[in-house]
Order: sequence, then structure tokens, then C-alpha cells
Amino acid sequence: MTETYPNTKLHIGGKWVDAVGGETIDVINPATGEPIGAVAHARTHDLDLALEAAKSGFEVWKKTSPFSRYKMMRNVASLLKERVKEIAPVLTQEQGKPLQQSKSEISLAVDIIDWFAEEGRRAYGRVIPARTEGVYQLVTKEPVGPVAGFTPWNFPINQGVRKISSALAAGCSIILKGAEETPASTAALVKCFADAGIPDGVVNLVYGTPAEISEYLISNPIIKKATFTGSTAVGKQLASIAGAHMKKVTMELGGHAPAIVCEDANLDVALNVLVENKYRNAGQVCVSPTRFLIHENLYDEFVDRFTDMSKKIKIGNGLDPETQMGPLAHDRRVEAIEGFVSDAVSKGAKIRTGGNRIGNEGYFFEPTVLTDVPLDARMMNEEPFGPVAPMTPFSDFDSAIEEANRLDYGLASYAYTSSAETAEKLGSQIESGMVSINHHGIALIETPFGGVKDSGYGSEGGQEGIEGYMNTKFITHKTVL
Repeated sequence: MTETYPNTKLHIGGKWVDAVGGETIDVINPATGEPIGAVAHARTHDLDLALEAAKSGFEVWKKTSPFSRYKMMRNVASLLKERVKEIAPVLTQEQGKPLQQSKSEISLAVDIIDWFAEEGRRAYGRVIPARTEGVYQLVTKEPVGPVAGFTPWNFPINQGVRKISSALAAGCSIILKGAEETPASTAALVKCFADAGIPDGVVNLVYGTPAEISEYLISNPIIKKATFTGSTAVGKQLASIAGAHMKKVTMELGGHAPAIVCEDANLDVALNVLVENKYRNAGQVCVSPTRFLIHENLYDEFVDRFTDMSKKIKIGNGLDPETQMGPLAHDRRVEAIEGFVSDAVSKGAKIRTGGNRIGNEGYFFEPTVLTDVPLDARMMNEEPFGPVAPMTPFSDFDSAIEEANRLDYGLASYAYTSSAETAEKLGSQIESGMVSINHHGIALIETPFGGVKDSGYGSEGGQEGIEGYMNTKFITHKTVL
């Protein structure tokens, strides 16, 4: 199956432009390992243009009524909905995920824009009863200002649209730094905003060297907030830059999600949900289940069935409609997963299935299940971000909670039990920004999405999502006759 793939330009001040210096970066199809296109490489001069555009765009957008912003954003959602089938193959070619997953990601983006459009009309302030007659006390919400957003390659549309939509709903402009590995799908998203009549300069898109762009934008006085999705290590660096300039930040960082299967769990439910979500996007998901903690009385059956289900997953080019899991996103991920597996095996872990790269074309890796993985193995301490599932038995509830909370990560966690009492204890004792019990119920746009501990702070969903893009102002007025 042959699909065309577009080269990608920068979007600055309402225009699609090449980088001033004419530099580009090759885009690689992870299913073949071959270049399929190029993306413009922004340098500081391009960033200066984007900053000025965002500044002027903010002056227009903040004066646009919430109802008018709502109507324009609804138009964006309608355009994106019409273009799902057009954009999905582009996303699959540059990222690798199966075509159906690409379509689902774009369809979710439609809902995200719709939801934030509605929420922007409801950023209410309040009146506080005064202590003195003739005094009025008002709390109002104002957009923080131009935003710098930084998105990853694993969900380029989903992550980009969360940042753009929440910023615009609050009345902010934004410069989005898209992922160089997956530029064309992000550009297709931004094109919907441009085509829907969003004023010039409100949404800007750049690509380039991540460290160079992030440091330059965050430290610039025009930018008032930074929002980042990515690794904990990079997030800490960006948060420190923002902190030095007293700027607001939202940090959605790495995770290492425990999946606890209690003795009274429904195994059919647990297996179906966990297998699907372990290998979704080849495990390259920040909320993917990554540490499987199984009660010892269920352990053997669970591992056997999970292994059998893993072996049956069809791996291939994401454009093939029968593919269930595509390649890893780039060669660096292959090397990383090989390193995790070899480290675990060297420390005594046993491979039940998988453990190897598939072929020499593209970046495919087998769904991998490991047992007897010691706690000092790297994959038990560092986010693996790939199709590997380490299995560990536990004997009692407290030991499972202790292991679930052992790491500094705290993004997502999962548990399975048929006991309401156990479910309550799991929900209250697991240290995580999101806890999903007996289903995979996170990442819904109307619910908060964010972590605790080293997994970051702030939220990219729910009413909390828009709050991070607004300043709270208190106004008190006394009537004087």
C-alpha cells in the first residue's frame, strides 16, 4: 500500500514558511527505516518571528469573547472530523502505529477541541460576600498570556491538541514545538485551526533542536507559561528554566505504572484489558502498564494466558489493516528495549516470549513477557516505554502496595479486584495521579490527566486543564458617594 507523505513547513503568524536558513530534518518511516520526507528546522531567527506573532496574536485573541472563541474552535473540530481519513495514514507512516489507532487518536482530538471549546465559555469567576456595606469583592479569570508547548512523538496529535485547545479556550496564544519524528500529522492538526479562521499568530508551529528551542522560548519574556509532555529528566530541566523566570508550567512526565491483580480479580477482564493496553502503540505510552504485580495464587495462570495472548498479536506495517502492533518509533527505541531485556536476563530474569528485534527492516520488536525479574533490573526502575511486560508475584496486599509505591514515578496505576473494600484501599493507598480499577478508564478529556512525584504536576484534562492557563485576579471595589 503506497501513501503520499507531505514535507512540513513552519507555521508562523498565519503563514506556512520554510526556515529562514533553509535547514530541514529528515523524517523516517519506522516501518522501513527509510526517509519519507523532511521538516523545516527552526533556528533562533525563526523563533523570534514566532514570538512576535504569538505576542500580537494574544492581543487579538484575549479580546475575543469566550463565545466567539467557542464558535471558532467548534469549526476547527468540524474540519478535523472531516479530515480523519486523510490525516490517519500520514500519522501511521511517520509514527508507526496501526491505522485504526491513528484514526482513534484523531477522533479523540475532535472531542478534545469540542470539550475545551465548551469549557472556555464556563471559566467562571465568583462574587465573595463582603464584610462591609458598599464593598464588592470579585474574582475573575484572565488568560496567562502566550504559551510555549512541547509535545512528544508517541501521540503527536493527541498531545498537541490538548495544549492548543486548553490554551485557546483560556484566551492564550501558543507556540507549539512539535516532534521532529512526527511533524506532518501535527501540521495537519494546526492547519485545521488556520483554516477555521483562528486569527493569525494565535497558533504557531515550529520544529528543530529540542534543547535549543525549549531554552530559548521558555526564557523569553513574551512567553508566560510552558507546558511539556515527555521524560522526567527533560521535564525537570525545563521546569528549572521556567522557575528561574517565575513562569507557570504544566509537566506531564514519565510513568512506570503498576498493574495489581488481586486474588479475587476477574482474570478474563484483567487479561483482556491489560494485554490490549500493554501493546497499544507498541508500549510507547506514558500510562502503559509496565510492572505487573500478580497475586501468587493466580500468578501461573495469569502469566501463561498473558504469554499466549502476546504471541498471537499480529505485528507489521501500520498501514496493513490486519496489523495489531506496529514498529517502535525509531532506532533509539530498539536499542533501548534490547538494553532493558539483556540487563534483566543478565540478572536472572527469564523470557517467556519475545525478547528480540524482528528482522532488519524497520524498528519492529517482539511482544515480550519476562518472569523472575529482580528489583534491581533497569526495567523495574526506569520507564521501559516499549512492548515489555515484567511479571512479579505478591503474597499479600501490603507488599503489593509497597512495590507499587516504591518508585518516584506516580502517573497512572491499575488494579483488579471484585471487592469494593479492596478497591477503596487501592484507590486511597496507591501514590499516583490516576488510579483505574477493573478497567482502563483514564485519559478521558473531561477527567484530570496528570501525575504526582517525579511524574510532574498540573493537569491536561478536566476543568483543571484550563485552570493552568489562567491567572486568578481579585478585585475589590467600595462605593463612595
